[in-house]
Amino acid sequence: MNLVFKTAMMGLVFLVSNAPADDLGKSTQILCSTLNVNACQVNGVCTSIPASELNIPQFIEIDTKTGALSTTAASGENRKTAASQVVQADDHLLIHGDQLGRAFSLLIQKSTGQASFASVADGNAVVVFAACTPRQD
Repeated sequence: MNLVFKTAMMGLVFLVSNAPADDLGKSTQILCSTLNVNACQVNGVCTSIPASELNIPQFIEIDTKTGALSTTAASGENRKTAASQVVQADDHLLIHGDQLGRAFSLLIQKSTGQASFASVADGNAVVVFAACTPRQD
């Protein structure tokens, strides 16, 4: 995987899995754990890749009221992104935004906590599968 692709896709990114997760109910603070990452290039080549190779954090905190996405304090990374749109739709939570020339979307199923996240940039896309749970303070 070339350095340009890695640099273009660095950031907060997550997406759907079959792994067990939790019912999020009406939680406004949730924690998602990255399970699987797939990186695709414009030439049609897609590769399953460790999240760490694309600088994707293991855990992400999501505030569903404000659309704030952030790394956990324990990670020591202090990374934050503000989504431009948060939509509560039936059994799904939809979060959209953009950062540093990339567009991103998260789709989280509230009844299961399963999540899908995509980040796209010129000629590249990353799909992340995650499991989410209500955040415990």
